[in-house]
Amino acid sequence: MSSVIAVYPGTFDPMTLGHEDVVRRATQLFSKVVVAVAAGHHKKTLFSLQERIDMAREAVAPYSDQVVVESFSGLLRDFVVARGGKAMVRGLRAVTDFDYEFQLAGMNRSLMPDVETVFLTPSDKYQFISSTFVREIAMLGGEVDKFVSPFVQEKLVAKVRSLGRE
Repeated sequence: MSSVIAVYPGTFDPMTLGHEDVVRRATQLFSKVVVAVAAGHHKKTLFSLQERIDMAREAVAPYSDQVVVESFSGLLRDFVVARGGKAMVRGLRAVTDFDYEFQLAGMNRSLMPDVETVFLTPSDKYQFISSTFVREIAMLGGEVDKFVSPFVQEKLVAKVRSLGRE
């Protein structure tokens, strides 16, 4: 394997089993994967930036020799270039994701001509999972144990309680 750094950006609010599966797949292709947790200036997140970083670090712990978790704000291009990234990993769950991701890849290619966007699909059993759905289910008192790791589920339950929505 050549020494290629890949960046996997996202809000990860929260990190799902689908995200974890994409990280696992990326470690098979790249020598180093940087999970880039976005500050989320354009999205209202359920979890704070630090909580999202902590959950991501716990999730990728089995790959700690290859994967690091860092936060970023501002232009993703600046983050990727500063870390020497040569690839950007994006997860695709369904055809509905493709149009947006295709446009984003084109914009990123314009901003970072030397960085390739690589689309990875999670395992079939995770393709329907989204952080948005997981948050909604948790907020409405539903079970999310099939969609997130046990430690993320604990964080979700605690967060829902703290908001008085159990």
